[in-house]
Amino acid sequence: MAGGANDSDIIGIDLGTTNSEVAIIEGGKPTVVREDGEAILPSCVGLDDAGTVIVGQQARNQAAAAPERTVLSIKRLMGSGTQVRMGTDAYSPQEISAFILKALKERADRALGRDVRKAVITVPAYFTDAQRQSTREAGEIAGLTVVRIINEPTAAALSYESGAAGSRTLLVYDLGGGTFDVSVVRIEEGVVEVLATAGDNQLGGDDFDALILERLNTHLETELGLEHAREDRLLQARLRQAAERAKIELSDRPWVRVEEDHVGSVDGEARHLAWELSRADFERDLQPFVDRSLQAVTTALQDAAVRPSQLDRVLLVGGSTRIPRIASVLAERLAQEPHGEVDPDLCVALGAGVQAGIEMGQDMQAVLVDITPYTFGTRAAGELYGEPYAHQFVPLIRRNSKLPATRTEVFYTVFEDQEEVDIKVYQGEDPDALKNVEIGTFLFSGLNRHRDAHGQGLLFTYSLDLDGLLHVHARERATGREIRGVVENALGRSTDEALGAARERVSALWGEAGGESPAAAGDAAAAVPADVARAVEESLARAESALDAAPAEDREEMIDLMEDLRDAVREGRVDQASELRGKLDEILFYLE
Repeated sequence: MAGGANDSDIIGIDLGTTNSEVAIIEGGKPTVVREDGEAILPSCVGLDDAGTVIVGQQARNQAAAAPERTVLSIKRLMGSGTQVRMGTDAYSPQEISAFILKALKERADRALGRDVRKAVITVPAYFTDAQRQSTREAGEIAGLTVVRIINEPTAAALSYESGAAGSRTLLVYDLGGGTFDVSVVRIEEGVVEVLATAGDNQLGGDDFDALILERLNTHLETELGLEHAREDRLLQARLRQAAERAKIELSDRPWVRVEEDHVGSVDGEARHLAWELSRADFERDLQPFVDRSLQAVTTALQDAAVRPSQLDRVLLVGGSTRIPRIASVLAERLAQEPHGEVDPDLCVALGAGVQAGIEMGQDMQAVLVDITPYTFGTRAAGELYGEPYAHQFVPLIRRNSKLPATRTEVFYTVFEDQEEVDIKVYQGEDPDALKNVEIGTFLFSGLNRHRDAHGQGLLFTYSLDLDGLLHVHARERATGREIRGVVENALGRSTDEALGAARERVSALWGEAGGESPAAAGDAAAAVPADVARAVEESLARAESALDAAPAEDREEMIDLMEDLRDAVREGRVDQASELRGKLDEILFYLE
C-alpha cells in the first residue's frame, strides 16, 4: 500500500441486499470504485474448498454448487438476532455483513493508496432502530468508524440533485433486492430535506425471484413428476439462480426459456428442465407486490402534503426498478416518466459519497435534513377506543420528525407509595402499545414513595440522533433523580465484549489474526476519566434538549460540536473533549 492510514478520509458505502458498492472522493466529486471494470460487488459471502473466506462474484458463483458454504441476502436478517450457518460454524448477520464491508474497504484502500478507517453507510429508510444499530456494529467489526448512517432514498436524491439550484420536490422510488422505500424530498438552496417516507423491509427483488422459483417447482412436480424437488437443497440453489437470470432477461425480452440439465430422475430415467415464461405472466404474478409499493407511494405523498402534480422529478433507485412494469405503473399513477439516468445500482453509493465529502468538510453543495420513518413512544394507563386500558401508546417522537429530534413529556405514577416504574419503549403507529414493536425497557426504581401533591411527576425525554438511534432519559421532578442511556435490550444490539469477539473472529478468518482492533473505541473511551465522561454526558443531554428551540445558526454549530465531542471521547482525546465541551456549554449558557 502506498500510504498509511489517513483519518481525514471517509468513504461512502451502499451495503445492499443483492449488490454493494463503495464511493471515494476524487477532485471534490464522488466516484464509485471499480475493479476489473466492475463497480458492483455482489453481497455474497462464502467459504471456498480450503475454508478461506470469499466475497463477491466468486461466492455467488459457488452458491448453486455449495449452498451450505454460501450466504446470500444477509441484509434481510439484520437486527433479527438470527444466526446463519456457513460451513460448520454459525455467524451473526453483523459478522457476514462485516466481510462484505471489509472487501469494500480494501477496494477503497487500493484506489486511494492508503488505509481508510471511516465510512458513511446507507440503510433503507424503513430500517428499524435495531437494524440500524446492527449495521453500525457490522462497520465496527469490519474495522470502520461509522461516522454517519443515512437513508438510501436520501442518498439517491443527493446523487441527483446535490448541486441543483432553486427549489425542487422529488419522489424517490427505491426498490432493491430485499427492501423497498419511497421518500418525498425537497431540495432548496442546497438543503436536502426529507418530507416523508414509507416502505416495506420485506419487499424486493428476492420476492420476485421467489415467484419464478415457485413456478419452476410446480412445473417439476406436475410435468416432470419430481415430487421431492423442494427438499433438494442443491437443486433449489440452482433453480434460484435460474429464476434470477430469467427475471433479469425479462426486462429486455417478451419471454425467456429456462433450461437446466439433470434436475432429477424418475424410475431411473433422468429429467431435464426446459420451460418458458412470458413477461406478461411474470408481471401478472408481480402485481400484488407492485400494488403494495403504490400504497406506500400514496402514504408518502399524503404525509408530505404533496400532490403528484407538484413533483418535479420521480427517481428510480435500485436494480429491481429495471423491471419495465415498475416504470410504466409509476408513469400512469404520477403522470410523468420516472428518471433512471443515473445508474439505479450506483446512485445510492454516489450519494453516500456526497455525504462522506460533507463529513470531510468539503464543499459538496448540499446539507442533509433527514427524518425518522417510525413513531417512538411509551405505554401508559389511559383509554383505548373509549374504554380504560393499561397499555395505551403515547407517542413522543412522531413519524416523519426531522432529525435530530428530542421530545419530553410528563407522566405520573398510578398508585400511592409506588416505588418503581417500568418504562417500555415502543416503535410503531398503533394506539395499542402491545401491537407495536417493543425495542427496549428501563426500570426506574427508588421513586419518591408519596405521590407529588403538586403533580410534578416524571419527565421522559426521547432523543433520536442523526443515525436514527434512540436515547432515553427519565427524571423525577420532585427529587431530581434520573436515569439515562441508549435503548436497552433492543433486538440485535451487541455488548462491547461480543463486538470485540466478533472483530477478532472476522479478522482471523480474513487473514488478519493478531491484528489491531480497528476501531479500538472501547479501549480509547476507557482512557477518559470517569468525571470527564460524566460531565460530557451531561452537556450532551442538555444540548439535545435545547436543540429544537435553538436558532438555526446555533443549532448547526451545536450538532457539529456534539458529534466532535462524541468522537473525542470515543477516541480517548481527553484535552480536546474538555475544550469542545467548554464551547458547547458556552452556547448553552445563552440559550438556557
